[in-house]
Amino acid sequence: MLSVNRRQFLVSSLGAAGWRAAAASAKGPNILFLFADDQRFNTLHALDNPEVKTPNLDGLVRRGISFTDTYIMGGTIGAICAPSRAMLMTGQHLFHVHDSIIQPNQDPGRPRKPFDLFPEQLRRHGYMTYGIGKWHNGPALFNRCFEGGENIFFGGMSDHLKVPVQSYDPSGAYPKSRIHPGEKFSSELFSDSAIRFLQNYKDSRPFFLYVAYTAPHDPRMAPAEYAAMYPPAKITLPKNFLPEHPFDNGELKVRDEMLAPFPRTPEVIRQHIAAYFAMITHLDAHIGRVLKTLSETGHDQDTIIVFAADNGLAVGQHGLMGKQNLYDHSVRVPLVISMPGGARGKRVNTMCYLHDLAPTLLELAGVTPPATMESRSLKPVLEGKTTAGRDSIFFAYRNLQRGVRTRDWKLIIYNVNGKVTRQLFDMKNDPLEMHNLAERPEHAKRVAELTALLKRWMKETDDPHTLLS
Repeated sequence: MLSVNRRQFLVSSLGAAGWRAAAASAKGPNILFLFADDQRFNTLHALDNPEVKTPNLDGLVRRGISFTDTYIMGGTIGAICAPSRAMLMTGQHLFHVHDSIIQPNQDPGRPRKPFDLFPEQLRRHGYMTYGIGKWHNGPALFNRCFEGGENIFFGGMSDHLKVPVQSYDPSGAYPKSRIHPGEKFSSELFSDSAIRFLQNYKDSRPFFLYVAYTAPHDPRMAPAEYAAMYPPAKITLPKNFLPEHPFDNGELKVRDEMLAPFPRTPEVIRQHIAAYFAMITHLDAHIGRVLKTLSETGHDQDTIIVFAADNGLAVGQHGLMGKQNLYDHSVRVPLVISMPGGARGKRVNTMCYLHDLAPTLLELAGVTPPATMESRSLKPVLEGKTTAGRDSIFFAYRNLQRGVRTRDWKLIIYNVNGKVTRQLFDMKNDPLEMHNLAERPEHAKRVAELTALLKRWMKETDDPHTLLS
């Protein structure tokens, strides 16, 4: 544990010069990473959602910097969280983590790019790394990242009252015979583990504490007192609600889309949104317990806190329920970073990827990111030196959908059974992506320019598919 004098030094000397000095020392700042599952970018009350109740995350927003334009690159399989988490950990783009982590044996002829994981790098540079909750990239990589852990969930999804968890196994074997059901609701279970870690931490090293929740992923089964906060009849229907998606996007019958009947009805969608918000508020309450313990133990004085999510979710928007699409509600995620002595209550619309966190956190810890990382550090934004980010963002879903967006425009191209469909959205004036301008003659040049940009992204990321006609 860092001494009181050490913590005071970090706080008093912060600002750009202070962080550089702290990071350069043998004892960098602690890092607490709180990671939600399926939580959309616009589901925090403090970030302009008046219907959802998130008092503890709102407090984090007031204490830190909110990145309002953070995206994932997409997914190569229906379980979007697996490639999303692999990108986060490695700082690499979608198709590289697919080849090396998600399905490494699918195409043996494709060269595999070497990768490093950012918690592994922290561990090598003197951090105690501890993992709790959902891990979707195999036991071997978990043990490369973490020196310890508790209530580890290697699966994909589960009943929140019976999460099949394991204790940390230094050997990395994790036999199925040692799986046991969690004894509490998942958000409480994982938070209890984080609280125990913080209360008992006596090591002189800085820590990286990774708490990966399974909420608000379905089954959406929040405790009754939280469900009662959201009567479905009082839920506002999204303006981009549709009974059905206007065309076949190639993934209309995936598991997530079967959670509500076709066509979608306002009543059913309100029920799903109410249950979704209840899960988020319940998660917020338990995150609040972790943050309270961080403060009570004095660690809030020298800890960087990150809150983010692995992907978004449609829940009725565009006639969809899941995240197997490239609309903002599914590829845009929350990202809040609070640093002791750093900016407070600041919002930046810096376009970035979730996996830009890998080099960011390494640099904040005084660790040089390895050359294998393809993402970009957000440290200059956090230090107030710039708000500039990426000029464009590339999206992909399986071999069916490709997209690209700039600050003001977004193009999505679908190729389903040989039929190509294009969507062009004016994101400045149509952020809910309701009005497709792709076929209008006056936008033909813009479609061509964005298509060329998309093709460049596909080439640069080693996209193996030829989606475009």
